[in-house]
Amino acid sequence: MIQNKKIDFKTIRTKLQVKKPWDHVIIFFLNLLITFPVFIIAHQNLINLNWPFNSDRILLFLFLLIVIQLFLTALRTIIIICISLYFMVLFYGTVLGNYGFNSIFEDYNSMVYSMSDNPYPQDIIIAKLLPFPNKTQIVNAIEYQNPKVRNFAIMATTKHFKDLKGYSEYRTLIQCFAVFKEINSKWNYVSDPKEGDYIATASESLLYFSGDCDDYSILMAASVRSIGGAPRLIHTKGHIYPEILIGSLTDLEKINYLIKNVLFAEESSKKQLHYHIDERNQVWLNLDYTANYPGGPFLSEEILGALTLN
Repeated sequence: MIQNKKIDFKTIRTKLQVKKPWDHVIIFFLNLLITFPVFIIAHQNLINLNWPFNSDRILLFLFLLIVIQLFLTALRTIIIICISLYFMVLFYGTVLGNYGFNSIFEDYNSMVYSMSDNPYPQDIIIAKLLPFPNKTQIVNAIEYQNPKVRNFAIMATTKHFKDLKGYSEYRTLIQCFAVFKEINSKWNYVSDPKEGDYIATASESLLYFSGDCDDYSILMAASVRSIGGAPRLIHTKGHIYPEILIGSLTDLEKINYLIKNVLFAEESSKKQLHYHIDERNQVWLNLDYTANYPGGPFLSEEILGALTLN
């Protein structure tokens, strides 16, 4: 007769526990990884008291470090188990050449660097948490530091609108519109293989200027960012398209005049600009391939996710 053995959770917990002092070392290291971005968010959003030697910010960092340490210590067994499983996944990804230790290190560095240079650092984290298809592949494909991509963008700025005078404050945007004009005039829509999504890098798309909506968006975002523009990608049902940061509503009025009367007068004749206003009241102008002028009509109005790149 088989007897039912009771599961001894206490014994299991004891076996899974990391021996001291390594459990505290692991928790403290994780604490530092969490505290740095949290401190950047707090630093940017809280009033600076201007204490001598930035002592108010030092105290703020220490306060966050202590609070997060206490929280993590209280849950250290569960957290260490989760970390162990996460490291196993990263090791598996590293061995197969997919998302691994090097990728997570680069992503973390990039996130902290972007947050430190952004007046709304929490938006960087929110953007990373929003659902977006093939996010990692797309971010890696936006090769804005690739010399081929930057050289192409520079070529476009010398080909279109180079001699325009009197709009120096919008020079970068005008140059980004030159990039839009060059890509948009050449783009040839080609579907992905039936087996699934094919994500082309920006430099790959430069060969034939062909691909689907995500390939176009990647090339546009990479080229715009390579010359100082601020792009983002919008995910709708079955479609991805790029947008560019215009600025305030006052900026939009001037850009509207530029597009409709100077840069794309014929293409935008008797048409309106299409844009989105985010939670910071910043204006983002549509750069989709579906129209031959910046601010063309949206293919789909419903936004399912946004990928802001800087």
